[in-house]
This record gives sequence, structure tokens and C-alpha cells, in this order.
Amino acid sequence: MARYLVTGATGFLGSELTKQLIGRGHQVVALVRSPARASVLRTLGVELHEGDITDRESLWAPMTGVDGLFHCAAWYKVGAADSACAEPTNVGGTRNVLEAMRELGVPKGVYTSTVAVFSDTRGAVPDERYRYEGPHLSEYDRTKWLAHYQVALPMMSAGLPLVIVVPGAIYGPGDTSALHTAMVDLLRKRLYFTPRRTAFCWAYVEDTARGHILAMEHGRPGETYILAGPRHTFEEAFDVIATLAHVRRPLLHPGPRLLRATAWLMQGLQRIVDVPPVLTPEALRVMAGVTYFGSSQKAERELEFSARPLVEGMEQTLEYEIRELQRGKAPT
Repeated sequence: MARYLVTGATGFLGSELTKQLIGRGHQVVALVRSPARASVLRTLGVELHEGDITDRESLWAPMTGVDGLFHCAAWYKVGAADSACAEPTNVGGTRNVLEAMRELGVPKGVYTSTVAVFSDTRGAVPDERYRYEGPHLSEYDRTKWLAHYQVALPMMSAGLPLVIVVPGAIYGPGDTSALHTAMVDLLRKRLYFTPRRTAFCWAYVEDTARGHILAMEHGRPGETYILAGPRHTFEEAFDVIATLAHVRRPLLHPGPRLLRATAWLMQGLQRIVDVPPVLTPEALRVMAGVTYFGSSQKAERELEFSARPLVEGMEQTLEYEIRELQRGKAPT
């Protein structure tokens, strides 16, 4: 069995990836900011090392002697008031990790990108050959684009034994993103609208984590693989959730023009008052009829990757969310 380093092991995707690696009999080393707050990983038998991807020297000890690494750690926020950490984490941190991988001679790595690097595909479903040049809808999109195209790809082209995986929207138990917040709002009957025409590729977290492992085991170094789930609009996705949970569907579906106009108005308003993250210009732009799409045909063909239907994944997600609500642990 192999010994792998996982960055971002305490996060949504990274924790699921770590569980699956351990379930397959592998040894996992995790870089964590606070070992005291990573007790769940410790109970799983994960070897913890204190550090941060923005601290280059802290990478050496956990990366020494590993058979491979999964770089999942990232700054992921949309509509955040403070995005100062975005570029140092997503770009500088990725550069630190991949340079350490090269200098220590790690045999293989898997880097987690995102379909957000393609930005709004306007309904098209691009494959790995597509390259978007900007402008970007969010700071997350921009900094992940920089990490993908100006750090990971050039180092891979120069011979680094790296595989890039490109997930779509990831959902499932343990999510803490805006998607999770919207789902909890729906269950609490507080979600009043979903944007019209906005659509993502929805992949269950277990499937996406498994895709990472398949990329490590079978992916060809130097290649990129999109790990996209089935495509659904927000209206479709939240209608599925409402039907499964037996709650009211959102009643309003503002279109792209209204959301873009509201984003323009909020641009000035946020200079005067604090604006909720969901109503920031950035968040409204990301919701204004955009499609974050990518084709997973290459990953299906070469890695045997598959993503379960949305209904199946949401059934499993709702079991967790409803249980957390009953225990009083879901956000208010």
C-alpha cells in the first residue's frame, strides 16, 4: 500500500478523499494548520503535520518519502468581503506544493482545479482542450485560473509527473459552501428564489473523491481530466431537493438581466453598508444565468470515472442534512 500526502484533508473534499484512501489500506499524511482541531483525522490513523501551503518550509517534512500527493487545499469563497488570502493560497500555495514535489522527487501528484477556470461557458460543454482567457466572474475563478494555467500546466509541461483533475460543483454530506447554505434554507422554508438559467455540473463528493484516486492510479502524468457530474439548472436541482424533502419549492426565479442590474446597484451600495455575501456584486454575477460546464467523457473513458444521478446523490445528502437539523447542528 502507498503513502500519500493530502493537502486540505480537513476540508469537504479532502476529508472524503482521506477516508477513501484509508479505506483502501493506504497511509495518509495530512498538512493541517492546527493538529488540535484535526482530531477526527487522528482517530482515522492519519499522520498529522502542522503547517500551511503558504509556508514553503512546512511542506518538506510531511512530503518527504511519500509515494504521491493530492493537492486539494484552496481558498474557496464567493462574495467574501475580504479576499486577500485568495491569491497567496490558490496561486502561491499551489506553486509551493508543486515546487516541493519537484525538489523532493515525489513520483506522482494530483492537483485539484475547477471548471470555474472555464468561467461562463454560455451553455457549451467544453473538454480539456478548452482555454478561457478572461475576464473572470469572481476572485476564486481568477486565482484558480492562475494556479491552473500559470503554475500547474507549465510545471507539468516541463516534466513534473502531475495529473490535473477538474471537478464541477461538489455536493454531499459535510459541505459548508453556499450550496449547502441554500439547501438548509430550503429545508427551513427560507429559500424564496433560485436564479433562472444558471446551471452547474453536479457531482456527489464520494464520486469526486473517487475520481481523484482513479487519477492517481490510472491517470497519465501530463494529462488533465474533467470530473463533472450531470448538468442541471438551479431550478431543476432545488425542485429535486424540494420534492425529496416534501417542502415548498422556491417561488421566484430572477433572470440574468435583473441579477446583473442588481449587481451594478450593489456595487455602490456595498461602499456604504455591509451587504450579505449572497447579495454582493460578485455573488450576483456568478448567479446571473451562467453555466459552469465541462465534459467528463475523457475521465469516463480513461479512468472509468462515473458520477451518480442528482436524485440519488441528493437523497443521501438530505438524510445527513435532515439529521443535522434535528440535532440542531445546521446553521441558522
